[in-house]
Amino acid sequence: MELGLTFPLQRFLKRRLPAYGTEPDRRYCWDLHVIDLRGRKSLLAVHCHSRYTFVRFDLSPLEWADLPTVFEVGLWESLIAAGVSADGTADYLRRAGTAVFTRTHGRREVAFLNRAWEDVLALDFCVDTSARAQPLLDHAVNARPSRCVGFEGLSPAGKRLLESLAGRA
Repeated sequence: MELGLTFPLQRFLKRRLPAYGTEPDRRYCWDLHVIDLRGRKSLLAVHCHSRYTFVRFDLSPLEWADLPTVFEVGLWESLIAAGVSADGTADYLRRAGTAVFTRTHGRREVAFLNRAWEDVLALDFCVDTSARAQPLLDHAVNARPSRCVGFEGLSPAGKRLLESLAGRA
């Protein structure tokens, strides 16, 4: 699984520029960004195929240092909250493979990330400041109809992700 790091996230983590990704199937690619949400450094993760988004709120320095684990736990919790079965989530993570850092996956995907960030800001009243996982915020962002390359018309990112996991897109 490729985790594309935005330039601001690379600077925040004090990481060297990672290599370009090589994964041809965007179903196994995510772009990650550091955001200030309610004045706290948080992780924004956006699926490169469906625009599905999840947030991990107010990460500690130790969590930022172990970003692949934080991402996988966040993805697991977000998919379960979105109605994906534990078996389906485990199967996706198994097929996706080990997480590796790359550069972001292209202009289109960065546009997805920017749109997700706008949606998170518009829906920040859904933030639960007492928890890392943000199921209400994730649901609200992923329920908004949007366009996505490879999918017809307007539809919610949550629906597109479920179709992608089922192999229908």
